[in-house]
Amino acid sequence: MSAEEMTSNVETIELEAERILEEARNTANEILAKANEEASKILSAELPMAEVKAECQKIIHKAREEADKKVEDSRQKASEIKAEVGNKMDKITERIVSNITGAEPG
Repeated sequence: MSAEEMTSNVETIELEAERILEEARNTANEILAKANEEASKILSAELPMAEVKAECQKIIHKAREEADKKVEDSRQKASEIKAEVGNKMDKITERIVSNITGAEPG
């Protein structure tokens, strides 16, 4: 595997990790926007204010929990991808060094 191919593979994996994180951020923002919309609907209804505020807080809390979980899951997936890249790079580097020195890869 040439250095260009390795670089290309690493860049592809990094781009995929960034895409996953961006998707998680977008999903989290959508969840929060929906929660705010739901809160606005509740606020515009004629209900006792204490109930409205409690329901709004409950919806926002749930939305934040969902958003945080999605972001954390994506961060973990990105971390796993980066670790995988690191392992692959170590093996490739070892192979290159072995080829140059003539030693057997260990």
